Amino acid sequence: MLNVCTTSTAARAASQRCDEVLATPLPYSAFSSSSILGADFGAGYAKLNRRVGNGGWSPLDSDRYRWLQVDLRGRKQITAIATQGRYSSSDWTKQYRLLYSDTGSNWRPYRQDGNIWTFSGNWNSERAVRHELQYTIVGRYLRFIPLEWSEEGRIGLRVEAYGCAYWADVINFDGQGVISYRFRQKKMKILKDVISLRFKTSKGDGVLLHGEGQQGDYLTLELRRAKLVLQINLGSNQYGSIQGHTSVSSGSLLDDDHWHSVLIERYRRSVNFTLDQHTQSFRTNGEFDHLDLDYEISFGGMPVSAKPSSGGPQNFVGCMEGIHYNGDNITNLARRKRVDTSSFRNLTYTCPVSQTFPAFFNSTSTLQLPGQSEADTVSVSLQFRTWSPSGLLLFTPLMPGGVELSLVEGKVVVHIYISQGKNARVDISSGSGLNDGQWHSVHFLALESFAMLTINGDETSSVRASLPIQIRTIGDYYFGGYFPRTDLSPSQRSFQGCMQLIHVDGELVDLHAVEKGMLGSFENVSLDMCAIIDRCVPNHCEHGGRCSQTGDTFKCSCDGTGYTGATCHTSVYEQSCEEYKHLGRTSDSYWIDPDGSGPLEPFKVSCNMMEDKVWTTLVNDLPPQSAVSSGSDPAQGTVLRLNYSMTTDQVNAITSSAEHCEQYVAYACRMSRLLNSPDGSPYTWWVGRGNEKHFYWGGSGPGIQKCACGIERNCTDPNYYCNCDADQRQWREDAGVLMYKDHLPVTQVIVGDTQRSGSEAKLTVGPLRCQGDRNYWNAASFNTPASYLHFPTFRGETSADISFYFKTSSSYGVFLENMGNNDFIRLELKSAYMVSFSFDVGNGPVELTVRSLTPLNDDQWHRVEAERNVKEAVLRLDKQHREVRAAPPQGHTQLQLYSQLFVGASGGQRGFLGCIRSLKMNGVTLDLEERAKVTPGVKPGCSGHCSSYGMHCQNGGKCVEKYNGYSCDCSLTAFDGPFCTDDVGGYFESGTMVRYDFMSDSTSAPVGKGVSGALGVEGNLTQEELSFSFSTSHAPSVLVYISSKTQDYLAVVLRHNGTLQIRYSLGGLKEPFTISLDHRNMANGQPHSVNISRQERLIQLQLDHYPTVSYSLPDASDTVFNLVKTIFLGKVFETGQIDPVLIERYNSPGFVGCLSRVQFNRIAPLKAALRPAIPSTASIQGVLVESNCAAFECCVCLCLICIIAVVIFTILCTLVFLVRHMFRHKGSYHTNEAKGAESADCADAAIIVNDPAFTETIDESKKEWFI
Repeated sequence: MLNVCTTSTAARAASQRCDEVLATPLPYSAFSSSSILGADFGAGYAKLNRRVGNGGWSPLDSDRYRWLQVDLRGRKQITAIATQGRYSSSDWTKQYRLLYSDTGSNWRPYRQDGNIWTFSGNWNSERAVRHELQYTIVGRYLRFIPLEWSEEGRIGLRVEAYGCAYWADVINFDGQGVISYRFRQKKMKILKDVISLRFKTSKGDGVLLHGEGQQGDYLTLELRRAKLVLQINLGSNQYGSIQGHTSVSSGSLLDDDHWHSVLIERYRRSVNFTLDQHTQSFRTNGEFDHLDLDYEISFGGMPVSAKPSSGGPQNFVGCMEGIHYNGDNITNLARRKRVDTSSFRNLTYTCPVSQTFPAFFNSTSTLQLPGQSEADTVSVSLQFRTWSPSGLLLFTPLMPGGVELSLVEGKVVVHIYISQGKNARVDISSGSGLNDGQWHSVHFLALESFAMLTINGDETSSVRASLPIQIRTIGDYYFGGYFPRTDLSPSQRSFQGCMQLIHVDGELVDLHAVEKGMLGSFENVSLDMCAIIDRCVPNHCEHGGRCSQTGDTFKCSCDGTGYTGATCHTSVYEQSCEEYKHLGRTSDSYWIDPDGSGPLEPFKVSCNMMEDKVWTTLVNDLPPQSAVSSGSDPAQGTVLRLNYSMTTDQVNAITSSAEHCEQYVAYACRMSRLLNSPDGSPYTWWVGRGNEKHFYWGGSGPGIQKCACGIERNCTDPNYYCNCDADQRQWREDAGVLMYKDHLPVTQVIVGDTQRSGSEAKLTVGPLRCQGDRNYWNAASFNTPASYLHFPTFRGETSADISFYFKTSSSYGVFLENMGNNDFIRLELKSAYMVSFSFDVGNGPVELTVRSLTPLNDDQWHRVEAERNVKEAVLRLDKQHREVRAAPPQGHTQLQLYSQLFVGASGGQRGFLGCIRSLKMNGVTLDLEERAKVTPGVKPGCSGHCSSYGMHCQNGGKCVEKYNGYSCDCSLTAFDGPFCTDDVGGYFESGTMVRYDFMSDSTSAPVGKGVSGALGVEGNLTQEELSFSFSTSHAPSVLVYISSKTQDYLAVVLRHNGTLQIRYSLGGLKEPFTISLDHRNMANGQPHSVNISRQERLIQLQLDHYPTVSYSLPDASDTVFNLVKTIFLGKVFETGQIDPVLIERYNSPGFVGCLSRVQFNRIAPLKAALRPAIPSTASIQGVLVESNCAAFECCVCLCLICIIAVVIFTILCTLVFLVRHMFRHKGSYHTNEAKGAESADCADAAIIVNDPAFTETIDESKKEWFI
């Protein structure tokens, strides 16, 4: 009973959090598949952790056209999925996609981060892998599409879905009926709205809801060209000077006949508009807060009374569910007849199944359909939608010739080739802008002596052309792709997008039959789904950049925006006049961008470069000595408004960052009082920043109602504090400079004493002048390696940029770091010449590095700029050195950070010693100086061991400068250890194989810190070097095999008698060039080393300690190793043409023994395979145990052992003496660079003063050793 109660309680808890098990309780019949391997491999056995049948589902063939489908027996909310391999087998699925549907047709792929998402699956048959969905999906049917599976076996799958029940009232709108929800009062004055609904439709236009009032207020939600548009007007004034109309659009391709959710939340003028988890927040135009509606609000269209006489927008055609309006369930009220549905001809509460059967094409897709052969007519029609400007819609060969129907730069073009007798070609084109993502129809007819092309059913604009000869069909029609190379191959090769309603010879093609293999054939076509994606919605192009797209990517045009980069994120202008001066510029007018990538647009200012100061000047439009005329209302005074050639925010950006600002004002008067000093209310005042009134004048200050002469006590009449206040008939003037910058600039001057007879006044307001840039010079000095500053979490989910200046005498340090659960972002000085930018957004660590030609620890300022967006990552140093890394075509795009931002050091890493200045993140300058004032070890403002010890880095290891020592970088070697002297090797059992794939030039992969060998890129080699060590007692075997995308290869094998053979095949020879070493059995259990190097034809081979022997390739042999592809160790498992001698004689059963220190050029494949935490393209098949291979040396005789023991003992004694001598300062080594760090005035002082406490800040486990 206790177990039952516990289970019931757990089930209720799972239900409350929508995490119930959905698939396991289903019967066998709820599972179906494309095929099964056998009766015991049926789809019904594919339940997680079940072992019935053969332990899961496997299809008859393992390819990308297989699928496993689950019928959940009702619509469910799905929050997570899990997969497992087939029980106790070699069959599992490594990657897959998820489709879902309400009806078992018109499938919708699960998308994440703007792409059709590929889930990572299993790497063995037992461990279940669960994925929490980024958002909840709703559907009855789930379909799993395997994309990659076990190399040792085939597709094997067990699945589970997690979620909870879903139910909602559904209403089918036929385009005629409208639901009218009548208010309880005739007029509603609404301050707050919450409206939600879900809809699906195949029509791109239609009104979903509408309400309006007699005062002009309205609220409308409608589809326009498959985009959702929200229009709202809270009211305009009677003069029309305040317009309240606000229109916001969201989404795209919403006519896909899939469910979309909408949520509108309004409070006063603030609105949140959410479509499918994407929220736009905005404020309505105008000044009113209430939405005044009369009588009713309608759903599904406008009521007849509200439609204009011209007809107005179309009503909605499709289905809606879950309609809620301010707490009322409209769909439920409709079912209970509580709202007006009288306009419906036939109101139904079910959603009809879509009758279309779309097909989705990518760049490798083709669909072949049969037609009439030897016919004299070609009649083809179809609908398509695409973003790509060009692509092949159809190609059909003729006897002789062919017909190509293509999209070329957004228009449909038909090429008819006829090659009988003399060649002839007829071209027809029609339409424009057809790559807009909308559905378009095409009908092509060639009959007797003419051809006709019709676009979108508009027969009045059909294009006709005469044919010089009657055509004759072969009967094969290729849609979306034609890849054979022939004399009449089409100019376009492929198509990216969707097609539906394909007709051939006037008959609708049954794509269901195509899917079942009963009609035609297809390759890489996704049937019964249209997975086209609008990559420009939401628009990742910033600052007004224009987005354009193709089937698989988008690009931004930044022309005329003032910004650059893949997403128009980075400003092309400097932040201030101060920065232009330090670039060597002279006085002139310049465009500046104070917030860089922030929302402020660039603007033009005048820069006056003086010896000691740099002045920024902003001019207004008030002419000097402007006469002040009498206002129409004496009580209001005369208002003079000043306009600057920039927005208020742009002006505020100048004054906020400036050290000092000033503005000259002058009031010339004759019988026109100014401030009415000393006791009266001022006649004149001015308005400044923030629309605040100010009652002081130039030369005075806030709160002092005086002019400059009053401060200096030299006014014309000593009884007054302003010259003009004496009210004399002679012309007087009060002039001076306003210097309180938080009040500037002057935007209005209100003059109040010009109404009397004889009163005259003239006003002068000079330009705003500011000097100094506190953001540019905002700096902090880090004096110890443990000192840091912390700031709030950096928010740069999809777009982030960081820029700063630094100077140091150290050669290592973390500039800044911000961490998340797994995501992170970090900038650091990796060495005296290298700056690194590393991050992880969920696709694995990525590291960009730039190297300077001159040392960076030269105590001079250097500038670092880093940017990451959904398209690429960029790192730039000193505006010269630059590295760009493209983002993966599919993967996570959002940077999720949670910890504080640390500047200087974090996470136990060695911090930065030196100065950082002008640190700007996403356009916001961090106030380093203010934070440094209250942080120990950091002060506001700013006032090489490798040359000696680099020889200790062995085997190609690279010496890296540290602040108080050095380290050896072994990443490009086949060794490990502090000095790159430790062998990296592994013991191979029978059948074990290590594979390392070179990447193509176009591939971009993340490279993490400390990568074991650079990620290789395929290329053509005229020279290479291969070195490794091995020990074995088994022959024959393949030690190393290096393949290519051609028939070139390099192989090192052990023959049956244990002798070594090197086989080179570079082309030009009938048989590979071989080097056979017949004089020695290498399979004797002893360790052996092999070093092979080639330069053009010259091959040099060194074996163990023997002298190097040279060989030469024959003159007939090529010297280029073309397109190096893969390195195999221990065994060869390769597709394509392979030397049969290798496979038949040496490849089985595989190498058994130990391999170590394997290196090919700069690649260490074995090390990469044995370091799985480091990103690489290496993989292991079978069992590989890491070993340094020393354990496999065999004894020859007892005397040899004794001799070796004596030698080792002698060496050890010598080493002990040397170690005691060289490491006698272990843990207490001090340089002359650290003493006095705590008391130093700046980082440079810390480096000079030499403080013993310096090394005490380093964790004991991370101390470095020095010789």
